Amino acid sequence: MTSTTPTVPAMTRPSRSAPRPPSPVPVLAHLVIWGGAAAVLALWWHDTPSVVGAAGWLTGAGRITGLLAGYACAILLLLMARVPLLDRAIGTDRLARWHALGGRYTISLACAHVLLIIWGYSLESHTGVVDQTTTLVLHYPDLLKGTIGFLLFLVTAIVSARAVRRRIPYETWHLLHFATYLAVFLVFGHQLSNGADFTGNRTAQLVWYALYIGVAVLLAWYRFAVPVRRALRHRLYVTEVRPEAPGVVSVYLSGSGLAELRAEPGQFFRWRFLTRGMWWAANPYSLSAAPHPAYLRITVKASGGHSAALARLGPGTRVLAEGPYGGFTARRRRTRKTLLLGGGVGITPLRTLFETLPGEVTLVYRARRPEDLALRGELDAVAAARGAAVHYVVDEPAVYSSPLTAGALRGLVPDLAERDVFLCGPPGMTEAALAALREAGVPRRRIHHESFAL
Repeated sequence: MTSTTPTVPAMTRPSRSAPRPPSPVPVLAHLVIWGGAAAVLALWWHDTPSVVGAAGWLTGAGRITGLLAGYACAILLLLMARVPLLDRAIGTDRLARWHALGGRYTISLACAHVLLIIWGYSLESHTGVVDQTTTLVLHYPDLLKGTIGFLLFLVTAIVSARAVRRRIPYETWHLLHFATYLAVFLVFGHQLSNGADFTGNRTAQLVWYALYIGVAVLLAWYRFAVPVRRALRHRLYVTEVRPEAPGVVSVYLSGSGLAELRAEPGQFFRWRFLTRGMWWAANPYSLSAAPHPAYLRITVKASGGHSAALARLGPGTRVLAEGPYGGFTARRRRTRKTLLLGGGVGITPLRTLFETLPGEVTLVYRARRPEDLALRGELDAVAAARGAAVHYVVDEPAVYSSPLTAGALRGLVPDLAERDVFLCGPPGMTEAALAALREAGVPRRRIHHESFAL
């Protein structure tokens, strides 16, 4: 296949920027989120002069859990709105973990709200639970829609459970996850129509509308308008597909004004390839070469139908790219010494950091077999050009194998505890690595973690 794509690597000089202090944004984000939750509780407290009897306690608890669940829905959407300030300062990976954890809390609160309200109302009206449920769903304003929204939340929670997600393709999970938008829309009207803390309280209604409308505007702008505008501006297309290792290919892309994207080494895009069978899915793949004004590159391992199809892309295939996203960049560096620890195709963002991070950099790259070490030639060239150390660890043959333990890592990198660590790889490898790094004395704040579990 002929191509005018530049041959990588065209070495980029490491940045001379000094290590940065930790960003205050994550702490401020926590304060804002918990401050909002406290305000929600204050709303209930202000509107509840007294609580009498079992029915009152149950209904009060149902109101509290309902308010918190409604507030949490808006926060969950905000975390995934891809707001640049949050994405760069906190990191897409960490935001996704916050979103997943918050989702579990939200579903628990919603379930508790439903059960407590039905129980409390049934005690108050001296009716059975089934009769009370029927009355609420069929005769209260907007509660039928709210019930449908609640059931959609349950379906989303089920498909997001780790045991289920392992068994369904990423593309299917991603599409099913869009049901949460419909669920939030259906539940929103029920909150204002039936919530005792909103009926007759114009100020609370306006604040709730402002919260949800503000989040909706951010979602519409950053998740839809900005990607469409950039697609029209940059007009990305595939220039070449190159094999790198068994089941691993690099896809080169070009377009107009690529420097305007302001992508940084370590970041990723969500790529939508406009060809048959692929146009409907936008999958996250990291840049595997430092951003260049003339081209971008991703390197992908075939782990499903979508990723395997990349090897069959033809030159000229149009591409929509959302991004750049992620805070897995030099901005997180706190010291002048860095360890890059990668496994499998997790080497892709580390490849760009290995070339561009300033200071003393060591790379440890783990794979199952020697032939699975993608981009090895480039890594060796980068190491030689900047005088850096690179260690390859494979499981087969056993003579080259090394356990992923604190002792083994210290054997490769004696001053490990003094370094920042950028970690990227499959879930099992990263979990073992996190435990080993903590045991080796690396402070949690200096372990920068990127996973594939977005």
